[in-house]
Amino acid sequence: MTESTVATAQPSAVIVLAAGAGTRMKSKTPKILHRIGGRSMIGHALAAAAGLAPRELVAVVRHQRDLVAGHIASLAEELGTSLHVADQDEVPGTGRAVQCGLEALQSAGLPVEGTVVVTYGDVPLLTTELLRELVSTHEAEGNAVTVLTALLEDPTGYGRILRDEDGSVAGIVEHKDATEAERAVNEVNSGIYAFDGAVLVQALEKVTTDNAQGEMYLTDVLSLARAAGGRVAAVSTRDQWQVEGANDRVQLAALGAEMNRRTVEAHMRAGTTVQDPATTWIDATVTLEPDTTILPNTHLQGATHVAEDAVVGPDTTLVDTTVGSGATVTRTQATGAVIGAGAAVGPFTYLRPGTVLGEQGKIGAFYETKNAVIGRGSKLSHLGYAGDAEIGEYTNIGCGNITANYDGVAKHRTVIGDHVRTSSNTVFIAPVTVGDGAYTGAGAVVRKDVPAGALALTVAPQRNTEGWTEQRRPGSPAAEAAARARSSAQAAETPGADA
Repeated sequence: MTESTVATAQPSAVIVLAAGAGTRMKSKTPKILHRIGGRSMIGHALAAAAGLAPRELVAVVRHQRDLVAGHIASLAEELGTSLHVADQDEVPGTGRAVQCGLEALQSAGLPVEGTVVVTYGDVPLLTTELLRELVSTHEAEGNAVTVLTALLEDPTGYGRILRDEDGSVAGIVEHKDATEAERAVNEVNSGIYAFDGAVLVQALEKVTTDNAQGEMYLTDVLSLARAAGGRVAAVSTRDQWQVEGANDRVQLAALGAEMNRRTVEAHMRAGTTVQDPATTWIDATVTLEPDTTILPNTHLQGATHVAEDAVVGPDTTLVDTTVGSGATVTRTQATGAVIGAGAAVGPFTYLRPGTVLGEQGKIGAFYETKNAVIGRGSKLSHLGYAGDAEIGEYTNIGCGNITANYDGVAKHRTVIGDHVRTSSNTVFIAPVTVGDGAYTGAGAVVRKDVPAGALALTVAPQRNTEGWTEQRRPGSPAAEAAARARSSAQAAETPGADA
C-alpha cells in the first residue's frame, strides 16, 4: 500500500459508540467523560475519528444522555466538525448501537454508502493514522468487513481471530468458547471495524438477540457477510495500547501514563529538552516549539504554548498559558496568562487569568496577579498583588505593593504609567491613576490620582510611647529584654558607673 493511498482514505461515516454506563468506574461521571491528557476519553476518540475527515461523524449515546450529548457538542465545536448524536434504544448490544447510528443518518436524508468505520468512545490512544490504515486496506482490498486486530503476548480473555489459509478472517471465537488450539492464537479482536456500508445495513437487519445475553452482537455481521460471499480481512497492530479501553480507574491511570509517555517522547523527538520525563506531564493539546526546555515536576495543560528558547520549571503548572521565546518560568502556577518574550516569572508566583506580562518584564517571588496587563520591561519583583491593573513600560513596582481593587461590592482598576517608581509597601486604592514618571514614598497609601512626575507621600508623625512593653506586657521576654536594654543605656549615661 502506498503512502498516498493511506493519506487519501476517507470514509463516508465514522460511528463512535458511547452509550455504556461504565459502572466499574464507580463514578457519577459517565465513563467516557473521564479525562486523561487534557481531554475526555471520548474527546480523544472523536479527535482521532475527525482526523479521517469522514463525510459524517456520529456518536451513539444512552447513559446520562443529555450530559454526554452536551459534551459531544462542545467537542464538535472544538474540533471544527459537524457531528450527529444518535440515541440507542432499549435493545442492547453493539450491533443495535451501530444500527441506531445508521438510522440517524438515514433519518437525516444521508445515504449510507461507501466505507463505514465503527470505533469506541473509551479507546483514547487510538490514532488517526491507524484508523487511516484500516480504511485504506479495506478499500484497496475491496473487503466487505475489515477488522482491526491486536497481537498480544497474553491474549487471555480476548476474542481470538481465526483465519483461513488465504489469510482472510474465518471468524472470531470468544475465549470461554475457544478450544486449546484456538486459545494459543495471540491475535485478538479490538472491536473496531471498517464495513462496506451496504453490507452493514443489510446484515444488521438479520442480526437477532437470540443469544444468552439477549443482545445484538456486531460480530454477527462478519459471519453474515462471509455467508453472502463477502471477504472479511484484518489489519493487525502490535501496539496494544491503541485498542485498550478503560473500564475502571486503575486502567484509566495506566492509559493516562502511557499517553503522557508518548506525548513527552514526541515533543523530545521534535526538539524539546525534557530534563526528567518521569515527572513531566504534558497534555495532548499543548504545543511546544523546538529548543524549549522543560525542567522536572512541570505540568503543561490545556491550550498552553511555549515558544523557542523558553525554560519552564521546575515545579511549575501552566494551564492555557502562552510563554514567549526566551522567557523563564520558575516554580509558578499560571492559568490563562500570557508571558512575553524574554520575560522572567517566579519563583513561587501565581498568575491568574487575564495576566499579560510584556517582553523583558518580570514578576518575581511571592507575587499574585489577576487581570493585570504589565508593559515591556516592567518589574514586579517580590511580595505583592496586582489585580485589575494596567502597568506601563519600564516601571518598577516596589516590594510589598498591592492594588486594593475590591470595595466589597465591585472591582476597580489601577492604572500606572511608564517609568514609574513605587517604594516599598505602597497601596493603591482603586480606582486610581499614577502618571508617567511618578514616584511614591515608602508606605504610601495612594487614594487619589498622581500627576506625571509627582511624588506621592503619605506622611504621619511617628509617636513613641515610652515604657509601653513593660507596662502592658509585664514578665514577658520582650519586657525583660527592654528592661535590660534600658538599664544598660542608663548605666552608659551615668559618669563613673564602671568605676
